[in-house]
Amino acid sequence: MPALTTYTTKIQPTWVDYNDHLRDAFYLLIFSYATDALMDTLGLDSQNRKTSGHSLFTLELHLNYLHEVKLGADVEVRTQLIDYDAKRLHLYHSLYRVGDEEVLAGNEQMLLHVDLAGPQAAPFNEATLQRLTALTAEQIDLPRPALLGRVIGIKKAPIKP
Repeated sequence: MPALTTYTTKIQPTWVDYNDHLRDAFYLLIFSYATDALMDTLGLDSQNRKTSGHSLFTLELHLNYLHEVKLGADVEVRTQLIDYDAKRLHLYHSLYRVGDEEVLAGNEQMLLHVDLAGPQAAPFNEATLQRLTALTAEQIDLPRPALLGRVIGIKKAPIKP
């Protein structure tokens, strides 16, 4: 199975800068909507939040801008579940033009399942764990995203004496 397509949209006029390029913040908005859609797929939708009092919080994310995205482009997010444990999800979103295989941007996220009454970390329920297990099995043959686990830093050239 390919990565799960979680969100599709057209780039809106209010999302672009003076060069008709998608603004930095709107890449994250698009990925945020994709995360919401993944939550729905996993049964962590608004009804579940109401009844369980649980939700996902973003602990950390990395965003890589790879190619420009212009006004009016139709784009889609494909989501790959990298790993999970009793309380956390590690996922990777990739942004594409609809019908194209060139990755425009990548977004790695670590999410925590939270009891909103605390708020404090809370384990996933059995139904969610089953969905996570099934999605992992469906995506088992997907290659590891090239930018997964990147760290920001400047590599210094060795100082010559």
